[in-house]
Amino acid sequence: MTKNIIVEPSGPLTGSVLVPGSKNSSLALLAAACLADTPVTLQGIPDIYDVKIISGIGRDIGFTLMRDAVSGDVHLDPRWIHSATIDPGKASAYRASYYYAGALLAKFGRVTIGYPGGDDFNSRPIDQHIKAFHALGAKLTMHNDYYTVEAEELRGADIYFDMLTSGATINAMLAAVRARGTTRLYNAAGDPEVVDTAQFLNRLGARISGAGSPVIRIEGVPYLEGGIYGVIPDRLIAGAFLMAAGINGGQVEVTGVIPEHLGSCIAKLRETGIEIECGEERITAYSIGSIKPVRLRTGMYPEFATDLQQPMTALLTRAHGQSAVTDRVYPMRFNHVPQLIRLGASIQMRGDTAYIDGGRPLIGGRVHATDVRAGTSLVLAGLAAEGITTITDTLHMERGYADIIGAFQSIGARIRWSEETLPSAAQA
Repeated sequence: MTKNIIVEPSGPLTGSVLVPGSKNSSLALLAAACLADTPVTLQGIPDIYDVKIISGIGRDIGFTLMRDAVSGDVHLDPRWIHSATIDPGKASAYRASYYYAGALLAKFGRVTIGYPGGDDFNSRPIDQHIKAFHALGAKLTMHNDYYTVEAEELRGADIYFDMLTSGATINAMLAAVRARGTTRLYNAAGDPEVVDTAQFLNRLGARISGAGSPVIRIEGVPYLEGGIYGVIPDRLIAGAFLMAAGINGGQVEVTGVIPEHLGSCIAKLRETGIEIECGEERITAYSIGSIKPVRLRTGMYPEFATDLQQPMTALLTRAHGQSAVTDRVYPMRFNHVPQLIRLGASIQMRGDTAYIDGGRPLIGGRVHATDVRAGTSLVLAGLAAEGITTITDTLHMERGYADIIGAFQSIGARIRWSEETLPSAAQA
């Protein structure tokens, strides 16, 4: 039994979309709130599936999370956390569950947690997280479906990451905030979500400097107050809706956004011929539907985001000529390609690069979403296809969007939830 999305051919898309709070930042902030010693209020947290999972995890350990029905604010009270044992099944459904290790370790001295799940892009190793915990004085024990992290006392250290990794940078910050002494993170990721987490912790009384640069300095503190904080807007959702303007032409505005967070995306969209106009908290994309082929490589921020290569691939099926999309961050993140081919796209995979012969007509069909961004790419392709496109396995999409149907309908897309029940396309 599956819940499906029906996409019909749509003309030029025109309208405005209010960008929700960042999913990736929200998941870090919700775990980081465990470090506080008094209640916390987070504003702008999206009402998505992953947040529901973290609420369930919170209830298990005594961490209360309540959403205000009117304002949407999430109120968190960490004072009654009585356990640092995270159910392995819930952790496996939630990739950012590993943040609980960093957030709870200093308070409890021992954390038991299942291996992270979520979208599986070649199992997303956590070796850099382990390296950071070891450097801070923790011991890790790995079991079949869970691992434990324990330390009598966390001590500040110099940590050199072998690669840019947003998740490990955030997790190391969480663990170091209440460690004894000073911690320096070298080769730290500079993503907006890293900066957002640091700013939130500083609001609570942490002493973090350098977030957004390659070196982050954390001076451990013994206590963190509560407070009120608003999450940054979701740059990845904003980027996907800007791309929607180029699918059939049109004018799409995203509001409540920070344009600086989308610099590389904006530059690449301009290369395709889409006109971009930036305001203080808005970006507008204009297109007559004539898209130029481009070549792009994903990279860590501020380079082109891996999360945007999938909807970008769908956009480039509309370009007349050959485009190339290379993903060096998650080379296995091309599960959307066979689904686009089902709709008539001409795409060849060679190594970590997709070569797209654009400009060919797309034909509606039955496809499945393998992850959040893959689902977005299929929606974009379906808007340009002749006939009806049915997208199954949509739970992945609900992990990233509170109301994907309403958001696309607001710009004129013909999209709806299906009333019927179909077998999953993955089983066809």
